[in-house]
Amino acid sequence: MDAVLKLLEELEDILDQSRAVPFSNKVAVDKDEIYDIIAEIRLRLPNDIKQSKFIVSERNKILLDAQKEADELLDSTKDKIAKLVDDHEITKQAYEHSAQIVDNAKKTAKEMRIGATEYADEVLALAENRLKNMMEELRKESIEIDNFFNHSLDVIYENRQELRGIESDR
Repeated sequence: MDAVLKLLEELEDILDQSRAVPFSNKVAVDKDEIYDIIAEIRLRLPNDIKQSKFIVSERNKILLDAQKEADELLDSTKDKIAKLVDDHEITKQAYEHSAQIVDNAKKTAKEMRIGATEYADEVLALAENRLKNMMEELRKESIEIDNFFNHSLDVIYENRQELRGIESDR
């Protein structure tokens, strides 16, 4: 994201350093240079989006692994219970122990899901804030450019009025 912001600053520098076209609100810029920077911005933005997708994908993998681990623990517990069915007291203890293992597995899976979800949310919130900041910076720059051109037009208009006043005095 920082690379995109630097490229936007580079665009601003090009505009600031460009030669003004006399008697207009325009500047002469190297079109190829501007297109190159825009292409670079387009290349950089998808990386941040890909990173967000990767994080969501990793979160899903963690959730699947947690579910698989819980299923394995559950299967393991069922096998232990089947072996201990011979003795009633052992069977009773086995049921209690297996329930505890299942509860622990469920708690662990839930904690892993919550952690993965919170992490993904933090990363997505960061991406959202960065995009909002970029949008606000672009909006501010647009306003500044509009103000600059309006001021330039006002100065030109005043100069023309002044020139017309000098000609009418002759």
